[in-house]
Amino acid sequence: MKHHTCFHCGLDTKDTEVIIFDNKPFCCNGCKTVYEIFSANDLTCYYDLQQAPGATPKEIEGKYNFLENSKIIDQLLEFNDGKTQIVTLYIPHIHCSSCIWILENLNKIHPAISSSIVNFGKKNIRITFNSEAISLKDLVILLNSIGYEPFISLDDYSTGKKHIDRSLIYKLGIAGFAFGNIMFLSFPEYFEMNEFWLDQYKPLFRWIMFAFSLPVVLYCSQEYFISAYKGLRSKILNVDVPIALGILVLFIRSTIEIIFNYGSGFFDSLSGLVFFLLLGKFFQQKTYTFLSFERDYKSYFPIGITKITSEEKEESIQVYDIKKGDRLLIRNEELIPVDCILIKGRAHIDYSFVTGESKVVKKTSGDKLFAGGKQLEGSIEVDVLKTVEQSYLTQLWSNDVFKTDKEQSFTSITNNISQYFTIAVLSIALITTSYWLLVDSSKALNVFTAVLIIACPCAFALSAPFTYGNILRILGDKKFYLKNASVIEQLAKINTIIFDKTGTITANKDTSINYEGIELSLEEESLLKSTLRGSNHPLSRSLYHLLKEHDILPLDTYQEYLGEGITGQYKQNKIKIGSAPFVGYATDTSTLNTTVHISSNDTYKGKFTFYNAYRKGLSQLFNKLKKQYDLAILSGDNAGEKENLTKLLPAKTKLLFNQKPEDKLEYIKYHQSEGANVLMIGDGLNDAGALAQSNVGIAISENVNVFSPACDAILDASKFNQLYEYIKISKTALKIIKWSFVLSFIYNVFGLYFAVTGQLAPVVAAILMPLSSISIVSFTTLATNIAGRKLK
Repeated sequence: MKHHTCFHCGLDTKDTEVIIFDNKPFCCNGCKTVYEIFSANDLTCYYDLQQAPGATPKEIEGKYNFLENSKIIDQLLEFNDGKTQIVTLYIPHIHCSSCIWILENLNKIHPAISSSIVNFGKKNIRITFNSEAISLKDLVILLNSIGYEPFISLDDYSTGKKHIDRSLIYKLGIAGFAFGNIMFLSFPEYFEMNEFWLDQYKPLFRWIMFAFSLPVVLYCSQEYFISAYKGLRSKILNVDVPIALGILVLFIRSTIEIIFNYGSGFFDSLSGLVFFLLLGKFFQQKTYTFLSFERDYKSYFPIGITKITSEEKEESIQVYDIKKGDRLLIRNEELIPVDCILIKGRAHIDYSFVTGESKVVKKTSGDKLFAGGKQLEGSIEVDVLKTVEQSYLTQLWSNDVFKTDKEQSFTSITNNISQYFTIAVLSIALITTSYWLLVDSSKALNVFTAVLIIACPCAFALSAPFTYGNILRILGDKKFYLKNASVIEQLAKINTIIFDKTGTITANKDTSINYEGIELSLEEESLLKSTLRGSNHPLSRSLYHLLKEHDILPLDTYQEYLGEGITGQYKQNKIKIGSAPFVGYATDTSTLNTTVHISSNDTYKGKFTFYNAYRKGLSQLFNKLKKQYDLAILSGDNAGEKENLTKLLPAKTKLLFNQKPEDKLEYIKYHQSEGANVLMIGDGLNDAGALAQSNVGIAISENVNVFSPACDAILDASKFNQLYEYIKISKTALKIIKWSFVLSFIYNVFGLYFAVTGQLAPVVAAILMPLSSISIVSFTTLATNIAGRKLK
């Protein structure tokens, strides 16, 4: 067999069949596919071509033999139902948009991979794959073959530690060392001293300065060159283009000067420039880590779950209070927040939240259940195996499977400003350099470099993430939890607000209930309570807590009909709970209040009438909102509360009753077609469709598990009356970003004046550039904190 070197990964193909594509040799179809994807999208990445020299496929395979151990595999996987597996791997070589592209298109390389989502900030990838078609070991080997070798440490997975990348510190140290020594060697040149010994060895000192500058250019500044190159190949002018150009011009000009003995060059300015750029990046990184936006808001995640105590009593706790060994009650349509063992009940689990595939999996007592599954039929009891990981739940909440095409225009405006700003900076640099070449050529190089550095649009790029990050943290601290930063943008644009009634503007715990009808037997009451136990509907929860203690029956069947009612059966006894038509009773006209009807074994028994108590501050909230927004209430109940609501709410509030879930969705869709930006506020269960359809969907949390990918935010019920202030601060966030743009623009105009007139040295510009970025970060953080103090 003829030997070739694989065009993509560099492997010697002596041990494998050669694949020729586009007149180039490849060692496998995976490499060929990667090449096709990159060529089709005009992408390139230096790191994708990295491979251990001389490594053979057999040597690579042997390196990962430990991934054949089932215990190790279980430790690495975060989900495993026997067929579908999910793993999150740390990939140190994720560096650019090209990396993201190829890693999020792994399904094109291997069909067994259903999805792959990259977290660029954490440099990890979450992969969902079919374990029957590709093993975890084969998956890791595939990643290695295309240049993205995962860093796998079992100690990291077991203790939660992360691999620390210290490359920035190393580069900073080398650049600082070179800068100090070059400055020391340049002193005789600064003072133009005429001394025989110094003049005799001046060429040697200059070549030593050149030697010190080499690691600065080739190692310390390599990320700027790589990023600029990849950006240009992808037809994007990123912020590193002017920086890389300035470094390159300084180095080439300085090298030419010492070769032809024109002077000492600008090695001191070059090394100082790189040092201060890295120093600014280091401070930005430390500042971002210190603020810890993401960790703060996730740690307050408001998902409640029902815990069964040792005394067999039920109490509601938040998910981060779950401990190993706890017994939990999972109701119908509730999400399982932790890995656990099924103890009691029939589990019909939908793992589409995790896998994206809507397929019901039946489990029996003793089977393992994974976090992220949703129980679809009745209630079950489970024993907890692991404590909850908030980041994992948030991953489910943000899963691409549930992303809707919700506009993110302000973020794109930020990106466009940075891109066009870079074009403007390059134009100014070329024009002013041409001018100074004609007027005073000695200043041309300094002017060119200073303009490129001082006008770097880093501040534009930083203002939005720091503003939104801090707002996320502040709102999370006030019990308003947003899915991501784009929700802030959408919340600031809304002009129509729609409320559900039951469980949203009404407080379930203060609701009074009255029963009218035939008295229920003990057996019927027990079956009624056991059936209500499986439902998460606000009326079911209120009625469940009203009934006396009864032995919970293991239901033979349980069914919930959205917007109509629920049924339960134990042995020969069957009960129906819901609307009058649902239980087989004529339409109820005797009362206009909210009612729940009961039938036992197809015999009508009676009804429970609910007298609603509205949330504190409801009237004041609507009076604040009416000045800026169109308001509406959509309720599935009858019009019994219309008179009370008319007295409480502003005159222009639209009130629509007897609305089914699909009616709410169509109502929102219609108003959106008329140009409305709609905020929908509901209970997260019956309103899932409406929440997903709206521009922003907020689910109200009141001691129940309302976790739903359909919503964009979760609001603690105790903070309902603060909704106006929360919307207001989202608008303030956009104002802060615009003001930071103005400040950055003023800084750049001021700095450019001194740069184009030749009054600003490149090294001074290098100091001022990171200071401008730090000042923008300080401004946005301070401004958002001041805005946050106004919240209660």
